[in-house]
Amino acid sequence: QYKFRDLTVEELKNVSMTYPNFTFSMNTYTFKDGSQKDLLNFSGTVPVKYGNSYNIPICLWILDSHPFAPPICFLKPTSNMGIAVGKHVDARGRIYLPYLQNWSHPKSTLIGLIKEMISKFEEELPLYSLSSSDAARQSELLSYIAKITEGETDMKSRSKTGGRNEGYSNKITVVGAGDLGIACVLAVAAKDVADKVVLLDLSEGAAKGGTMDLEIFAVPNVEISKDFSASADSKVVVLTVNSLGNAQTYLDVIQGNVDLFRGIIPAVSHYSQNAVLLVASYPVEVMTFVSWKLSSFPKSRVIGVGANLDSERFQYVLTNLLKAEVLAKDAWVVGEQGEDKVPSWTSCNVVANQTEAMAACDSREKVANRAMEILKGRGQRSWSVGLSVADLADSILKDKRKVHSVSTLAKGCCSINSEVFLSLPCILGSSGVVEIVRLEEDPLVQEKLQSSAGSIHDLQQQLKL
Repeated sequence: QYKFRDLTVEELKNVSMTYPNFTFSMNTYTFKDGSQKDLLNFSGTVPVKYGNSYNIPICLWILDSHPFAPPICFLKPTSNMGIAVGKHVDARGRIYLPYLQNWSHPKSTLIGLIKEMISKFEEELPLYSLSSSDAARQSELLSYIAKITEGETDMKSRSKTGGRNEGYSNKITVVGAGDLGIACVLAVAAKDVADKVVLLDLSEGAAKGGTMDLEIFAVPNVEISKDFSASADSKVVVLTVNSLGNAQTYLDVIQGNVDLFRGIIPAVSHYSQNAVLLVASYPVEVMTFVSWKLSSFPKSRVIGVGANLDSERFQYVLTNLLKAEVLAKDAWVVGEQGEDKVPSWTSCNVVANQTEAMAACDSREKVANRAMEILKGRGQRSWSVGLSVADLADSILKDKRKVHSVSTLAKGCCSINSEVFLSLPCILGSSGVVEIVRLEEDPLVQEKLQSSAGSIHDLQQQLKL
């Protein structure tokens, strides 16, 4: 069932008008993990000039989340054609292009994809003619490739090759290979949180910088890929990407991130339909909301890193520097990341009378203010956020039922009536947010949360999803 049927049909009409030789059909596609789905595909040839003129046969599979996720593209060589493995084509004939990696509706279209395909193939021809003896030797391989690209790989073949994710029960995918993404990978690996970590590098060109170093020093159980299918069956998907466009305003910056997520969230959601999405991209409250909307996941399985790091630091200062251990266990930083975050509590000590209650609250407020003053100016560097992400992933994968202050849907809490995500103390388990822990009724905290909710909601209303 295609979620955006009208948009998909309109695109296919445009392809049919421009390239009338293409034929359309519904067939079963087999993903690398062995799962299958009935998908629309179209096959045909694209004209390429490489000295002479050639017609290159291709097959494109349209995912059910199209046009918000890119198609899966293959060459479809005949028996007398060999695949010229290169930077845009692998040995199975799978096609990789910058256009696919940067796919973002409505900017990206099937017509645009085919045009880039032609352009890249004219730089480096993807197929070559085989001699009769070569053709005989490769016939078995081509037969297998044809089965894969037609979605007909049988169970016997899969048992020989093994699924990509076979044997990995706790798999994490980190999307984005910038400093934050690499910090998350290293933190997860250092804390031994997962038995498999996939780093999705969506940047153009070859591996460079930290990504290259990860490959050089071969961090155990870490795979680097540009293919969304490598993320299949992840238990947790961590989103660290941020747009680096030439934005002029704060709203432009956020809209750039939204446009980026439109090409990412449907794809990772497709390959890991039971995952918990853990958002670390900026601004975390808005991007967690965007991830929730684009994924159609239940609210419990879309979480922002929120104030988890702030809360851990807050509790550490209370316990180790201010020696307020009794207060620390119930102390949290909640609300919106940045200057508008606020300290709060999830329980209070029972006191004999109102006078003692007021004195206790006054004392607690003074200690909280001192702790927040100590923490002022301590920014969130990539490595510190990476450690926080590993901490959250550990609680989710091991079903620890531990309380963390994370961005969750706040509608219904503290008299908030809009769909916004704010940091609140939440019990985390394998299914994400198990329960939101009730905060003490503090008018100042409630006022702060409602103010943050109002400004975030106003900002979200200006975005184009």
